[in-house]
Amino acid sequence: MENLYRKRVGSIILRKAEVSILCIAIISACIIGCSTAVNKDGLDVDDLEEECPYEEFIVVDVFDTQANYQGIQHGWFGEIVKKKFNMELNIIAPNVAGGRDTLFEVRAAAGNMGDLIIFRAEKGVLNDLVNAGLIYNMEDSLQNKQIMKYQNAIFNLNNSLPREGIYAIPSEVSLNPPDMPSEAVEPAFGPYIRWDYYKKLGYPQIQTLEDLLPVLSQMQELAPIGENGQKTYGFSFFKEWDDNMVNAVKQLCCFYGYDEYGFVLAKADGSDYQSIMDSDSLYIRMLQFYFKANQMGLIDPESVSQNYERCFEKYQQGQILFSPWPWLGQTAYNTKENKKSGKGYMMASIQDMQIYSFGCKPYGNQSCVIAVGAQAKDPDRLIDFIDWLYSSDGIYINSGNLAAAAGPQGLTWEMGEDGPYLTDFGVKALLDAETVTVPAEYGEGTWRDGTSALNYKAVAQCEKSEDNYYYYYTLWDSVRKQESSQLTDDWEKVMGADTTMEYLKKNHMLLVEEGTSYIAPVETLEQTTIRRQCKNAIQHYSWLMIFAADKAEFDALLQQMQQTVESYGYPTVLEYDLTHAKAKSSGKAVNVDIFKKY
Repeated sequence: MENLYRKRVGSIILRKAEVSILCIAIISACIIGCSTAVNKDGLDVDDLEEECPYEEFIVVDVFDTQANYQGIQHGWFGEIVKKKFNMELNIIAPNVAGGRDTLFEVRAAAGNMGDLIIFRAEKGVLNDLVNAGLIYNMEDSLQNKQIMKYQNAIFNLNNSLPREGIYAIPSEVSLNPPDMPSEAVEPAFGPYIRWDYYKKLGYPQIQTLEDLLPVLSQMQELAPIGENGQKTYGFSFFKEWDDNMVNAVKQLCCFYGYDEYGFVLAKADGSDYQSIMDSDSLYIRMLQFYFKANQMGLIDPESVSQNYERCFEKYQQGQILFSPWPWLGQTAYNTKENKKSGKGYMMASIQDMQIYSFGCKPYGNQSCVIAVGAQAKDPDRLIDFIDWLYSSDGIYINSGNLAAAAGPQGLTWEMGEDGPYLTDFGVKALLDAETVTVPAEYGEGTWRDGTSALNYKAVAQCEKSEDNYYYYYTLWDSVRKQESSQLTDDWEKVMGADTTMEYLKKNHMLLVEEGTSYIAPVETLEQTTIRRQCKNAIQHYSWLMIFAADKAEFDALLQQMQQTVESYGYPTVLEYDLTHAKAKSSGKAVNVDIFKKY
């Protein structure tokens, strides 16, 4: 234990609140066997018995830094997991519980990370957990598993660890080349706006991001009240995902081809690297953008206190005019009826944008991994579960709430003579975004509430199943024919493209960062301490700057932020981030060459 985080957790005192988190008591009324409930369109009883050889019912503690829900996984996904593995998932989510880094370190210091662990593995975290003996070696149990078709990615990650074996599996693995965009129909980021209001304004041209503000202001004047009877706003966000910087600010940087690497903004093509604290950096520009937006009355004042779920509800109710992600605005509001009426979110074109795109990663996303805890109740069962997550069946089902994976065959989709197609239920749940209740054999509750709360993508969005069809239904020919609506027809006519990705490629507005598996080495204890102090200060001052009373206060807060992080030792960590951001970029061409050899 002494080596973990270079003794960074050695002096942690388990406060009462932390002990309560560590000692979650799961009370089960009885031990139950594998369920024999059967989907009339799916497996029969014998199939279920074959798939569920586990007699003892267990509750699995899942420590998940990606999850936005905490508690027992209920609904249809929980029901499928129970039928297949005779277990329930109890998700422990730092994003919800708060104290992300502290909770991680407290559990590590206690010697038990959980039964199943989904976590960020950068900066030596995975190495430290392996060294401390907190992760189970899966090597023997993975022999002859189907997941080993991704063995190049698995071995590449684990060969660099301090002990021999297989301790973790990378996420978002791909069998496609690194310079191919991993996104399907929609990019990961983009300026999605209420297209119906934009149309009423006559589709005004937007030269640069700042030109979007007067357009949103006019839209707000056009529709001052949402469908919930509340005031409309251009922007609404939340603090849960803030880390090295304010997440809502960083997203806008992605519109110009940049993504974060610690305190550095790195351009996808490796041509530029910026310290986010430089007065002329893109990060400060986006802070100024939001400051001006707030001065214009465009920012939801509840952004400082609300969570993701509350923010999502406002999109559902037509209260917010702009979305930085397609899976937020479109998922929440683009129902069948709304699209039929010409209402919904579609991407607007900002003339100078270059949307950042994640290239496919043959070695997977090694910054986010899944592992089994060393003290897991039944490690072989959990390894079977991980293996299932990487199977066609698991990918369809687990990614039902991520980037439009199709969900369970027999419920949301079926395979026909001409390929896969959505069932009537699938059309309502996926295309029409209706609140639909799942059939009794899938448990209880609505489709959306029952989706996997793991928030974990095993493979990239561009991957195909063994049948050579995309996992993501938006790419199916059958769905493309179904999706036509007044909203999409108008967008296609104005933009001259069938999909957002097609438009971006055609107009050279997509900048792909070639997929790489590079992970920076272990930070020193001093660097980790400095980073924590700096990012807390950056988050604090950034929020104050967005809601500053005037430009003079904004400038004063900027100066205070810069001076504060400087006093903490910001340049030391910046040098580390800059070095490794460049090293990551230099490895991309190597990845492409390696891929061509296979």
